[in-house]
Amino acid sequence: MPTPRAGYFLADGTKVPSVTTILGRFKESGALMQWAFKQGQSGAVSLYEQRDKAADIGTVAHAMVEAHLTGGSPNDVLSASGLPAEGASKASTAFLAFLTWETQQNAQVISAEAPMISERHRYGGTPDLVMRTGDGRLAMADIKTSNGIYREYLIQVAAYALLWDECHPDDKITGGFHLLRFGKEAADFEHRYFAELADAADMFLLLRRAYELDLALKKRAG
Repeated sequence: MPTPRAGYFLADGTKVPSVTTILGRFKESGALMQWAFKQGQSGAVSLYEQRDKAADIGTVAHAMVEAHLTGGSPNDVLSASGLPAEGASKASTAFLAFLTWETQQNAQVISAEAPMISERHRYGGTPDLVMRTGDGRLAMADIKTSNGIYREYLIQVAAYALLWDECHPDDKITGGFHLLRFGKEAADFEHRYFAELADAADMFLLLRRAYELDLALKKRAG
């Protein structure tokens, strides 16, 4: 879920960065440079031509899930997507795979796409999904459109759990973490489960501190 248009603000009105802004500041650029080189070799008109084309199916499937979780119409999302028939069929198949997973979890959706703020650590974020599993525990889920599961995703979902636990101290995330991935070009749907992500949470808090130090050094350097 993208950052709200206005951004995230503390109770005193101070604007704070989002989880994705913090992670993006320290994201490795090597993979991006390699991808750009390959696009040049392929003869793409621009660096983003192939990326935008490839992302359509997974992005639409992801948007259909968001609509499903927030009371919208997945069919309306698909109809408005502009995908050709083959792409629309793949997006629909991926969405149906998500619905199957959701049924298998036998879980109750507690929160979906709800922005939250950490007054303690001074950042904001919008988790995709929090659900109560059959044993009564809460689990955090995050949905991605990508070619794989990357370590930054673990850090991101752990950061969301920190947010949730601070905002809901009497009902914390104890049921683990689910990462759900839609493929970019095909009707792929992947599910990975992590029972705990304490190391990823520690990593995020270090990056949060580094983000502040980086801003201070930037001001000094001019």
